[in-house]
Amino acid sequence: MEKHKESSARWWTLALVAMAQLLVVLDGTIVNIALPSADVELGLGEANRHWVITAYLLTFGGLLLIGGRISSAIGHRRAFVIGLIGFAVPSLIGGLAWSAEILIAARALQGAFAALLAPAALSLLATSFTEARERGRAFGVFAAVGAAGSAIGLLLGGALTDFASWRWCLYINVPIAVLVALGAAVIPRMPGVKQAGRIDVFGALLSAGGIAAIVIGISQLDGQKTSVPVVAALLGGGLVLLVAFVFVERAVDNPILPLTILTNRARAGSLIAIALMFLAMFGFYLFMSYYMQAQLGYSPLNAGLVLLIHALAALIGSMVIAGRLLGRVSPAALVVSGLLAAAAGLAVLTFLDAESTNILAIYLLPAMVLTGLGMGLVIAATASTATEGVAVHEIGAASAAYNASQQLGAAIGVALLNTVAVTSSTAYQATGAASDDGAIIHGYTTALTVSTGILVAAAILAGLLLRRRPSGSEHLPLPEHQTEPTHGS
Repeated sequence: MEKHKESSARWWTLALVAMAQLLVVLDGTIVNIALPSADVELGLGEANRHWVITAYLLTFGGLLLIGGRISSAIGHRRAFVIGLIGFAVPSLIGGLAWSAEILIAARALQGAFAALLAPAALSLLATSFTEARERGRAFGVFAAVGAAGSAIGLLLGGALTDFASWRWCLYINVPIAVLVALGAAVIPRMPGVKQAGRIDVFGALLSAGGIAAIVIGISQLDGQKTSVPVVAALLGGGLVLLVAFVFVERAVDNPILPLTILTNRARAGSLIAIALMFLAMFGFYLFMSYYMQAQLGYSPLNAGLVLLIHALAALIGSMVIAGRLLGRVSPAALVVSGLLAAAAGLAVLTFLDAESTNILAIYLLPAMVLTGLGMGLVIAATASTATEGVAVHEIGAASAAYNASQQLGAAIGVALLNTVAVTSSTAYQATGAASDDGAIIHGYTTALTVSTGILVAAAILAGLLLRRRPSGSEHLPLPEHQTEPTHGS
């Protein structure tokens, strides 16, 4: 009877974690498809529209490491609930936004609470499922939500924009977050790890500042008002801050990111692979949303329905394929094949031009299937590998590092690839060789060509680094400066 209760609690935890993961991932893209409507109402402008997405990704990625540290300190279940409630509040504010600045600020605040919610959710999953077969199934479901959630966000965003208002893309988070928070009462208590030392605030500031400087620097490369000294200062300053962060983490007693997490080749390979996957794919979502609506004349709902194909393929890749193969084949096989499949899907789209015909069958359908399968395989394998064999007291940091890799990749990807597209489009239009639509499509295909190359490079790196599995450390004793938890969540 006791075993049955424990098993039921585990699968209930998986259901709630999956819902929370859907909320977090969905919000990375649900606003994409509503951006044209929000742009008209609030006057975002071409150069600033990406900040509605980037602001969320930037605070999410920049604060994840401290979020993982706080989650471990106060208990993952408590952090999970606080993250959910905190996420709901700026969602309401964003829905009520009366200016572009308010909308962007609300999105940034959403990202800050997501930075607490995401590592808490993954930590709950990693500590609940340790047996190989169950772990494979659980991470298959987690990956399915992560891979399909982005496309589901676009579909849901399209439906809400068409039938209600773009504002409902933010309002919808409130009831979901509240219901999941109430359901979390059933999750077994996850006690926090009592720390003797202080929280590494300096390290947190260095990492957040470094990430922010790099993303903002990339976003300034718009090809129109670019200030080379400013961009160089931001990029150089960001790199200096991140290097300083590494040195600080080596020296402090309670680092927000223990560097031992990164020194394992397989774990490092997983973090690099997922970062580059998200870097390439978030530009893809943005471009496809605008291309289908602005160039093909699709309604937001119809554009979302096309992207649903991507979501369904992601479900197959993660639950049907990766869920069954995890633990039976090398993570490298799943990750490399997934990255190459996604690269092939993006490569198909690079042949688009203003004269292309039969676009849905020849270009969009193959691209959606291949990118979806690829994302499903990569997320399932990397999420499991990144948290496998991590000591219990470091699982929050490992989960945060994994989520930070995703969000940093996505934030840089949206800024970088939007810059490539705008710059390429502007240069092509200046030649007089194409119509306005032709120049815009040229910008998209140029950015997607860059994305394809990034995924191929990621596949090569993953093949080299993921040949080894993470070494087991879940039974390692706690460090001397830490004690077993004495308070619950």
